[in-house]
Amino acid sequence: MQQNEAEGTTAWQAQLDEITGSLESLADAMDREDSLDTLLHRVCDQVLRAIPDVDMAGVTLETEDGPKTGACTDETTFEVDLEQYRAGAGPCLHAAESGEIVRVDAEGARQRWPEFAAAARRLGVGSYLSAPLFIDSEYRGALNLYSSRDHGYRELDETVLELYTTAVEGHLRTWQRYLATRRLTEQLRTALDSRPVIDQAKGILMVLHGYDADQAFSWLVKQSQNTNTKLRDAAERIVSETVTARSNGTSG
Repeated sequence: MQQNEAEGTTAWQAQLDEITGSLESLADAMDREDSLDTLLHRVCDQVLRAIPDVDMAGVTLETEDGPKTGACTDETTFEVDLEQYRAGAGPCLHAAESGEIVRVDAEGARQRWPEFAAAARRLGVGSYLSAPLFIDSEYRGALNLYSSRDHGYRELDETVLELYTTAVEGHLRTWQRYLATRRLTEQLRTALDSRPVIDQAKGILMVLHGYDADQAFSWLVKQSQNTNTKLRDAAERIVSETVTARSNGTSG
């Protein structure tokens, strides 16, 4: 008994080490990548390291036009996903819609999704493990693992995948915020570099608040009247405060 417990602890520690290494590699990639597609492919590649007996992996994304495969490890994964979309049912769709992890062996898949399971079986898939993946309101879906074994996944694998996807979600959300901030900073820099001060202020208000040109000018006029200052002075204050806020790393 003690030996079995020790072996179980060792296996669990090994998987935790693999998760840590996978997430560190993903974090490193985020420093260099501007493409979500590239990062999702990296997520799929790294999960092969984190969980044993994963033969294929993919990410399903929900879109206005229906589900699509945002990333996958090989062509067969894409074909398996496509069969699932055609059938309108399967583990990744259930995980994305329910927000729950789905772990199913070959027999369970045949009972729950007979049309899809038959097609997937022809493509060499025996077991399934899918976890919901939610980045933001635009990017949500599931991370899907496929095994050729009929009983390819254990309860421990389910726990590991949950830990992995939770951490991945956090990393990707941080990356999305970083990109949004960088784009905003670049837009503000363009406004500051290419326009006189009143137009600079208008450009800043348009970027930060979504105003059109007339709304931005009207806001500046009201600010000038409320503070009893010249329009140019009100504009210079907006520009100065924004530059200071950006330099301090705040949203202004």
